[in-house]
Amino acid sequence: MQDLTAFALICSLTPSPAPSSSDLMARHILDGFAERGIATSSARVVDHDVAPGVQKDMGNGDEWPVLREKILAADILVLSTPIWVGHPSSLAQRVMERLDADIAETDEEGRPVMAGKVAVVAVVGNEDGAHKTVADMMQGLNDIGFSLPSQGSTYWVGEAMQAVDFKDLAEVPEVVATTTAGVVRNAEHLAKLLRRENFPLE
Repeated sequence: MQDLTAFALICSLTPSPAPSSSDLMARHILDGFAERGIATSSARVVDHDVAPGVQKDMGNGDEWPVLREKILAADILVLSTPIWVGHPSSLAQRVMERLDADIAETDEEGRPVMAGKVAVVAVVGNEDGAHKTVADMMQGLNDIGFSLPSQGSTYWVGEAMQAVDFKDLAEVPEVVATTTAGVVRNAEHLAKLLRRENFPLE
């Protein structure tokens, strides 16, 4: 079996190289994968000119096809988003809209093109809404064809109406670190199973 690969799409509104809590959360997950021998890579959506729309390629310099190819090449997708006014970031929503084009796409054997790929979700924020954000993202990812591992999300939400971000913490809270480790472990397990035997055609 070839080595597994994981790709993180980070939906922070903060361009690189400025510090980002969503980027940091994704990095913790990717580091966990790397420790288990999984090759990793990532991209901040904000660093790319991703056009609005629901097609694979909107033309006119649209950079979504570059990100889409990275998703297609990976066994595991990590979708990391902050919470803004109780919702996923606008870039996370744009990612879901662009992935909508792949609902009708199939691979060479006729399966949905994203079937056999695993997706996990990471959320950071300073207000309540982590469970709702995870629910929104996971529902969309499942519709598109991704498989979701048991307890396949991790999050950190700070105290309401305060200014401390995940990236400001001196250390990751133990419960968050434990949850993130579980996400990594379960995602790897499911990805290995799907690599051995993808979903049936009939």
